[in-house]
Amino acid sequence: MTQSINTHAEANLTGSIWMVAAMAAFAVEDAFIKAASVTVPVGQILIIFGLGGACLFACLARIRNDPLFVAEAVSGTMRVRAVFEVIGRLFYVLAISLTPLSAATVILQATPLVVVAGAAVVFGEKVGWRRWMAVVVGLTGVMVIVQPGTDSFSLLSVLAVIGMIGFAGRDLASRAAPASLNTAALGFYGFLSVVVAGVLFSAWQAVPFVTPGRMASLFLVASVVSGVAAYACLMRAMRTGEVSSVTPFRYTRLLFGIAIGVAVFGERLEFSMLLGSGLIVLSGLFILWRGRQVP
Repeated sequence: MTQSINTHAEANLTGSIWMVAAMAAFAVEDAFIKAASVTVPVGQILIIFGLGGACLFACLARIRNDPLFVAEAVSGTMRVRAVFEVIGRLFYVLAISLTPLSAATVILQATPLVVVAGAAVVFGEKVGWRRWMAVVVGLTGVMVIVQPGTDSFSLLSVLAVIGMIGFAGRDLASRAAPASLNTAALGFYGFLSVVVAGVLFSAWQAVPFVTPGRMASLFLVASVVSGVAAYACLMRAMRTGEVSSVTPFRYTRLLFGIAIGVAVFGERLEFSMLLGSGLIVLSGLFILWRGRQVP
């Protein structure tokens, strides 16, 4: 019995470490994309990033002999997932390129709250009044950061909100994705959606592509590598420990994002952002805790 408990606890610890590694890698990916966006158009960044990630996941599928081109890949659920992936990726990349990285990262942490609300509406999952209140409090935290109706409000801050909603829709669609699709396939098609987002935005923006300089090229390559590594660590985390034990460590991305924003990009932390981030994190942690109490 003792050995079983120790093994269980060790799996949760290992899974938590993988989750922290994933969130650190995601924050690093964001930083490299933001740095590259100084000289490279956003649409071009999305295309390069998407193609690089898709190629790496295709290689991973080849090594594992996992099929990529299956009928389930074009199912209705996967098409919906692709649409939300395009929205999430496009607007979040615009947010981190045009607004402070720390603020965009904090707003992104509200994604699980929207997923809970969406699961209740779309899938009919039972969500008690306490968790609904937590969702409201967390979304209030987003409003505190965005500050609509005040002199501090900027339409650019809405980009991160739209990106967050897109990622929440993607996560909801992923729940209904065919079980036959392996991790490599989901990653492959996810990154192809990023390419689509880049093509659409490039066509709308009508900005000519540029030849990235040496530093910009390094930033782009590093963003692809860190993005794929983050995705792989995330999958490893979710398959190692209990979801309820591992998921709370998603919020470490907030710490990494804020630290990079302040240390690398010289961003300032406003009281409204600190207050809003506190509301978002506390609400998310309460929902996770409540989910363990209610069957």
